Amino acid sequence: MSTKTESETSDARQKLLHTGQTVMAAKGYAAVGLNEILVTAGVPKGSFYHYFGSKDAFGEAMLDSYFEDYLADLDATLSQPGLTMAQRLLNYWTIWQQTQSLYDCQGKCLAVKLAAEVADLSEAMRLALKRGTHGIVTRLAQAIETGITEGSLKIDNDADTMAQNLYQLWLGASVMVKIQRDKQPFEVSLTTTRQLLHLPSH
Repeated sequence: MSTKTESETSDARQKLLHTGQTVMAAKGYAAVGLNEILVTAGVPKGSFYHYFGSKDAFGEAMLDSYFEDYLADLDATLSQPGLTMAQRLLNYWTIWQQTQSLYDCQGKCLAVKLAAEVADLSEAMRLALKRGTHGIVTRLAQAIETGITEGSLKIDNDADTMAQNLYQLWLGASVMVKIQRDKQPFEVSLTTTRQLLHLPSH
């Protein structure tokens, strides 16, 4: 009798996590049952409980996986060659607008979709969100510090506070975009971001 290789089991686990991200980013956490994830992923129920002890544990792992990918993409954006840090940061917010779409975001808006819902449902998932968003804000603060040093931007307070303010600004804008079904909140956020970083309007 053959046994599954380590890569095969890893693939099944990743398929579950990816499917969960996509489905829950569209429908929310509470509205999605495990059976929908299993059927969509094409993975048997027994395999799910081999990897995850509960839906809550799955949700925590799913968020950790989401932020791991998100932070890797952010690192790549903030290290693009041949650009000032101000330009890299503006690229990040351009990507933000593209991935936090009005309708189908293919799992890339998971934090925006689940933050308010799961923070009150699951302490483990709340902490996963806290770890992930802390990683984002920390990287933004470091980027802002670099931008100040190189002279491509300037701020009126400290980099940590500015990074927190900017992340909260864009997170709120993402929620408003979904409410209004219009991208105008992103336009306002970009204008505000340019003002806060003392960047030209065009």
